[in-house]
Amino acid sequence: MIRRILLTVTLLAAHSLAWAQAAGDEVGERLVGDFVENVITLQGRFEQSLIDADGNIVERSSGTLEIERPGRFRWSYSEPYEQWLVADGLNIWSYDVDLLQVTVKPQADALANTPALLLGGSDNALAQFRFDGSSVEKGTTWVRMIPLDTTSGFERMELGFTAGALTRMVFFDNLEQTTLVALYDVTTNEPIDAERFKFAMPEDADLVGVPVAAEDTTP
Repeated sequence: MIRRILLTVTLLAAHSLAWAQAAGDEVGERLVGDFVENVITLQGRFEQSLIDADGNIVERSSGTLEIERPGRFRWSYSEPYEQWLVADGLNIWSYDVDLLQVTVKPQADALANTPALLLGGSDNALAQFRFDGSSVEKGTTWVRMIPLDTTSGFERMELGFTAGALTRMVFFDNLEQTTLVALYDVTTNEPIDAERFKFAMPEDADLVGVPVAAEDTTP
């Protein structure tokens, strides 16, 4: 009889754990889906840390982030050096202010299967990722997403949502490096000046790469 009771308790506990995990996964999927489909603009501050394979912090940076879907965003790094990363819908412009160098790449190629696609892409960006579970830690729901194609250099990413808002991001690359991003003072679905997503080539800077023109993307 005791063995039957213990077996029943064990099965009930396993069932409860499985149900809780399934419920947690459902919440995680819903949070990501809501972020991709319903957040049109996002702006705030960020602090970023790059951690090597041995767990050492090799770089810290900070700045501001602005996103406007579909396909436009601006990462403005202020520390440790000034750098802009601007996506205008056709190209991604990376401007190193100290080096006076601009690198440009076609946006569609540069963002494919990367975390930036999920953050600033259209609502079909989810089709390029696989949901891999979620968990809750200290009030933050962590959702793991894996790109279907890992040739972009990223193995997976984890998005952290607190009270339904995106507050943390962790990116894992193929070199066993981890990038941690913490977001602060975030506002969503507020207007952002369209000029923030336009890049004007500085006269004294060198250009690496060839930008895509609008007519080049016409079917």
